Amino acid sequence: MTAAIAAGLFFGGASAAVADSWRDLHMSTRGVSFVGEYQWEPKFVRKGGFHVRGDLNDAHHGDGHNVYLRARVEAYDWTRLKGVQKKSVHIDHVFFDGAVLETQEAKIQACRDRGSLRPDNCSHLREFRRH
Repeated sequence: MTAAIAAGLFFGGASAAVADSWRDLHMSTRGVSFVGEYQWEPKFVRKGGFHVRGDLNDAHHGDGHNVYLRARVEAYDWTRLKGVQKKSVHIDHVFFDGAVLETQEAKIQACRDRGSLRPDNCSHLREFRRH
C-alpha cells in the first residue's frame, strides 16, 4: 500500500513538472530573424521562467550591423542576447522574475542594432502570458 502511494505521488509530481510544451516562435524584420520555440517552465524548474531556444540570424550580411534578441519579464528592464554579424547564433535562455516562483508575463523581439545615430529596427513585439 505504501509503495502504491509513493508511486502515485512520484508520477503525479512528474506530470505536474510537464506544465507546458514547446511552441513555435518566429520573428523577423529587415536584417534579422529568429526561428525557434518557447515554453513556460513549471514552478521550481529554472525559476518558473520563459524559456526560449532557437537560432538568431543576421539576415543581411552586407549591412555591417549586429543583431540581438531582447526580452522583458514582468516589470523588469529589457535583457539583450547578442548575435554575431554575418552569422547565426544558437540561443537557449530562460528569462525569469527572481522575486516569484513562476513568471507570468514576457515580451520579446528580434532586433538589428544600427548604431547610436540611427534607431534599431525590431520585429513586432510579441507578448506572452502564462495560462
